[in-house]
Amino acid sequence: MRASSEISMAGTDGTTRIDHTAHPGHTDRTDRTTRTDHTNETGETDETGDTDDMDDMDDTPVMYVESSVAGAAKILVVGPMGVGKTTLIGTVSEIKPLSTEATMSQAGARLDTKVRPSKTTTTVALDFGRITLGGELVLYLFGTPGQQRFLPAWKDLARGALGALALVDTRDLEASFDAIGHLEDLDVPFSVAVNAFPDSTPHSEDDLRSALDLLPHTPLVICDAREHKSSVQALISLVSHLIETLTEAS
Repeated sequence: MRASSEISMAGTDGTTRIDHTAHPGHTDRTDRTTRTDHTNETGETDETGDTDDMDDMDDTPVMYVESSVAGAAKILVVGPMGVGKTTLIGTVSEIKPLSTEATMSQAGARLDTKVRPSKTTTTVALDFGRITLGGELVLYLFGTPGQQRFLPAWKDLARGALGALALVDTRDLEASFDAIGHLEDLDVPFSVAVNAFPDSTPHSEDDLRSALDLLPHTPLVICDAREHKSSVQALISLVSHLIETLTEAS
């Protein structure tokens, strides 16, 4: 995956290095001195580095990785269907998020766990977004499908992930057991974020830890997937946990 920088995976520490030296034949955005201006139908000017047909592109500006970024990590956002994965990624992403939402059908309803009537769409492949923390660390967020029948795709998405944020809905804690169990089976470090829905009943941290059977060192936070600051804090808690885990292992 290439933005304005070339990304290469470091093999031992689980992190990703950003090499800001462009490959031969490619020019780093920070050194670019020429550009081609394309005028769209509204009379606005789009700046791009090539002359490809832009008719199928929308008006969303391209957000390049900042030159200050020194590392990147792949992070999963997991949880049961309807827990708020798509919402959280869309809330925090600094680029236009990729979403594969599809209308729920009667055929799928025979296979999937029943959800609330207000839930009419579901993720069928993945969600994707990007957020930069502190100007130095980029997180590439991959949201997994919540249905059990998409588990093979779920496992593929987990490859190369440095860690995961497991979203939980206290109105149906049991629905989160499978996602947390999959992370433990795959040995993916994770933290838990309780998505506070308006009609959720508050619970103490001790009760939640006991119900979810969490280890003492597993972070547990309360967040609102609709609020940017709250969702970012949940990701920061995960990153802090991952740093501690990697430090202890080294």
